[in-house]
Amino acid sequence: MNQLEQLSKVTVVVADSGDIAAIEQLQPTEATTNPSLILQASQQADYQHLLVSALKGNEQDITAACEQVTVNFGCEILRHIPGRVSTEIDARLSFDTEASVAKALSIIERYRAAGVDSNRVLIKLAATWQGIQAAARLEKLGIHCNLTLIFSLAQAKACADAGVTLISPFVGRILDWYKQNQPEQDFSGDKDPGVISVKTIYNHYKNHGIPTVVMGASFRNVDQIRQLAGCDLLTIAPNLLLQLKDSTEPLPAALQPQSTQSPATAKALSQAEFLWQLNEDAMATEKLAEGIRKFAVDQRKLEQLLHHLAQSR
Repeated sequence: MNQLEQLSKVTVVVADSGDIAAIEQLQPTEATTNPSLILQASQQADYQHLLVSALKGNEQDITAACEQVTVNFGCEILRHIPGRVSTEIDARLSFDTEASVAKALSIIERYRAAGVDSNRVLIKLAATWQGIQAAARLEKLGIHCNLTLIFSLAQAKACADAGVTLISPFVGRILDWYKQNQPEQDFSGDKDPGVISVKTIYNHYKNHGIPTVVMGASFRNVDQIRQLAGCDLLTIAPNLLLQLKDSTEPLPAALQPQSTQSPATAKALSQAEFLWQLNEDAMATEKLAEGIRKFAVDQRKLEQLLHHLAQSR
């Protein structure tokens, strides 16, 4: 078997892409999207019809058209995978619990109008305190959530307290920060701080019997993926999936769930504890803020793209 096939035996493989053709070719179990990936795909000629369709009836409401674009991509992706697609809400709502809940409900309603069962959709929210509280409310309504931009154990703990379905701890962006701030250090192999972060979160969840599943994300190279083989899920860009597909080297599971007969109950974090622990972690604080800003920039670019398309029709 090639490494992608081997990985699929121990981990649910998820495509991190809005490129439907790539997803169709690689046949992952699930797929994730975000504002940056949707923007990238929206500029390809093959997907212009998804934008045109989203504008119908929304020519004067570009925000609604953007929301429909993300759903249109999600619906197309779901035609090529057996599992779920993750659809992210507007990053500019990351500090507004009420608005995040309303946006998530609107997205789910659009999926339902397209004939898609809500169980095939994960709503992605940034793992701010407000985003996590929004997810807690959505989960109680039966809407499953994927908390993204996770860079710390504090965020992971708060997500578990909220009962979210899935979290996406980032690997590559953590490594980026450490390489920039500690350029003299060796971060290869199992010394990679992004890999260490995901392993720490994974072990915490398993040791405490937490049902929230871990989906490692944001990979810079295939070695990071190999280091996390065995994680519940891994969401991987198409170029790295192809590299795995091209190799037949052995790929053993690096992570194994710890079996504990009576797992210890983890103490819930208060808002003050969460904010303090996040504040104490310079990397997590900076990367969370940066990630939200970058997604917001791409959201505005998508709005401009749709506005120009509406003007030209």
